[in-house]
Amino acid sequence: MKKLKVLEVNKAYYPHIGGIETLVKQYSEELGEFGADVRTLVCRDDKGGTVKEVVNGVPVIRAGSFGTYFSCPLSLHFIREFRRMAKKADVVHINVPFPLADAALLLSGFKGRVVVSWHSDIVKQKKLLALYKPLLKYLLNRADMIFVATEGHIDGSDFLPEYREKCRILPYGVTVEDYLNIDRKPILTEKLTDKNSVKVFFTGRLVYYKGVDVLLKAFAKVKNCELFIAGTGELENSLKTCAESRGLTEKVHFLGFLSDEELRQAYADCDIFVLPSVVKSEAFGIVQLEAMVYGKPVINTNLPSGVPHVSIDGETGLTVPPSDVKALAKAINRLAEDKELREELGRNAAERVKEKFSEKKIIRSLYGYLSGEDSR
Repeated sequence: MKKLKVLEVNKAYYPHIGGIETLVKQYSEELGEFGADVRTLVCRDDKGGTVKEVVNGVPVIRAGSFGTYFSCPLSLHFIREFRRMAKKADVVHINVPFPLADAALLLSGFKGRVVVSWHSDIVKQKKLLALYKPLLKYLLNRADMIFVATEGHIDGSDFLPEYREKCRILPYGVTVEDYLNIDRKPILTEKLTDKNSVKVFFTGRLVYYKGVDVLLKAFAKVKNCELFIAGTGELENSLKTCAESRGLTEKVHFLGFLSDEELRQAYADCDIFVLPSVVKSEAFGIVQLEAMVYGKPVINTNLPSGVPHVSIDGETGLTVPPSDVKALAKAINRLAEDKELREELGRNAAERVKEKFSEKKIIRSLYGYLSGEDSR
């Protein structure tokens, strides 16, 4: 039987850290288990020439780049490699937003199946979007199928509603067993100032759309809790200053970068997980799944994206309006004061991950879509 030849396309690849990069790594490695021949094309993170390598059995080409501008790599090598590799592919799978890939497709002359994974709209780079819009419309018209992680990705998008018939729901997934099979340590508990405090956890890049500033303001109104913040980013120093100015140094712990193992220990050790993102740049929030695996209730925000479709208000956690300090503080206090509610929502959360977000089931569906077995 002929192997399905897939060209997987994204801006970057492991060990680059990011939610989309984690997904592309899953796709590239695990589609092979279903019989696909996968080649992956990305750009280098830094300036330099093209690098060819094999990563965990996946042939990966990191195209030479002139650097990154407006969060997008600039690379002529990428366009040449795309054209060469597409000639040998049955299907090209493009992860967007990635304007360079759209341009490469247009210039390649590729006539085969094109499948797009739409991870989010471009939100911050308005000038880039104005230039990119015609190319983006070309891609959406050219695509045979568009994957979105939740219905919220369609409803909250400025572009996808008119392409709804092409869209298929393909959630992001986790392998539950990998998360539960860890050496559990009280990584947060041992750092508590007051050992009776409820442990509230956040992890993510410390950038504007994550809403950590809102979380800190809310935490000034929270009782009997301590907050643990894992991650680094451009706002790290200003957030530490914000915590100090509000007298939160005893209640807020900045953990910096944590390894994958340490992150899983932190999820397992916390009582409440909070994702306080403020704009739809937060399109899904895989970190919600990672907390839910361990039976933790999630407090998220009602963004016009996939975020509130992952953890469900009143079922697996609580959902509050974005940037609403008072509502966020109230939600944290409510869960902190009610252990039975935390445990009930946490049980529901763990069950939801098993039923809806199993990685193996999702990769099997992806293979079916890419091969044309489900093209309705």
